[in-house]
Amino acid sequence: MDFTFTRDQTAFRDAMRSFFLVEAAPELLREMWDTDGSAPELTAKCAQQGITGLSVGESFGGLGLGDVDWVLILEELGYFAIPDSLCDTAYIAAGLISALPEHESFKAEWLPRIAEGSARIAVGHPENRLVADAHLADLLLLGHQNEVHAVRRDEVTLVANTSVDPSRRLYGVDWIPKSSTCLANSTIGGDLWLAALDRGTLATAAQLVGLASRMLDLAIDYTAQRKQFGKPIGSFQAIKHLLADVAVKIEFAKPHVFRAAHALAHGHAERGTYLSSAKLAASEAASLASRNGIQVHGAMGYTWELDLQMYMKRALALSASWGDRAFHKNRVAEFVFRESAPLGPGNTFNFND
Repeated sequence: MDFTFTRDQTAFRDAMRSFFLVEAAPELLREMWDTDGSAPELTAKCAQQGITGLSVGESFGGLGLGDVDWVLILEELGYFAIPDSLCDTAYIAAGLISALPEHESFKAEWLPRIAEGSARIAVGHPENRLVADAHLADLLLLGHQNEVHAVRRDEVTLVANTSVDPSRRLYGVDWIPKSSTCLANSTIGGDLWLAALDRGTLATAAQLVGLASRMLDLAIDYTAQRKQFGKPIGSFQAIKHLLADVAVKIEFAKPHVFRAAHALAHGHAERGTYLSSAKLAASEAASLASRNGIQVHGAMGYTWELDLQMYMKRALALSASWGDRAFHKNRVAEFVFRESAPLGPGNTFNFND
């Protein structure tokens, strides 16, 4: 069985990394902290690269690709700390809208706009108490008793909440459900929200892997430049061990995330378990990268002047988004302690069910 990504998938990933190296420098993130968090020029350029159209069907002007195609791009979005509004719109909202069993006119209105990068959609999932970047959204997808509602921004009242990550504006949303805003009833909506939760879990897990990798790279760069006793501190064995521990955690998290993407793309019966396992592994990697990164910086990594603190704060925020650790541990526990749980090496690579 071939577990590698295709040449097209890796080439697209490499192209996006080269693109973000130029267009998404840390200075852009700092600028977003000082403004309203929007980056319209970056969104437009991402649309030109095809990112915003990945989940949009070809009939609506997109590429019609799936979760496995997304997972490498999501890592890059995390590595460069790209704002949530891009992922929420292009991946989660586009997937939810595309899955609507009816409302073709609604799809025809919004999916082409998502593909061309001219629409921002915020997703208020029942699992997330607050809605990220709702102030920038042209449309909000909100839940009410498992129903799916589409509400325009001028129809809601937003209540700002402080976030540990200043680039993620969080809002409580006050609104009134109406029959005119309802896209799916509670029966259909329950499945749609569950699918959105799966995509949100994969998105945060993959981004956390990218964030962990970025923090590791920043720590390595610092240890190569900082000197004590006439030599770089990266040459000291204790420092090497701290960084090696992070590298091991990242390499262990990646297969979890890739396996979860495959399970989600193929509708595996246990995809929820794989996704929760991936989120937990990625969160642990990002948490260790944060702690050890700060330690090798001599605690300076948390200060405003250094870039490490930006990625650490994003990791803290994403770890609690789309289900916190308790939520995902419970999902894994339900699977592990089931009497008929398919555990063991004989089931690890069973892709046929």
